[in-house]
Amino acid sequence: MMEAVFGSVAAQCVLLYLHNYSEGYARGIAATFDMSASQVFKQLRKFEDGGLIVSRTIGKTRVYSWNEQNLLIANLRLLLQSLLESLPEAEVNRYYR
Repeated sequence: MMEAVFGSVAAQCVLLYLHNYSEGYARGIAATFDMSASQVFKQLRKFEDGGLIVSRTIGKTRVYSWNEQNLLIANLRLLLQSLLESLPEAEVNRYYR
């Protein structure tokens, strides 16, 4: 739906996942949406390079979360919340609950 805004379906999925769960790791996000881990890594790297998200290592896992220092995050999350609310209930239940 918003692929044109976010650049790709993978980007939209990653952002919606992070919005819904507040944090995540690449393989977990990839498994949720049945995508390749490389697709998800590419998006996470792009968003981290752009300052939208930050990462930290927990054990051997790199965990990504919102960069609350970025002034755009609040507005981006409002947009993502609107998008999440507009998704069909079956899709919300499958991926976000």
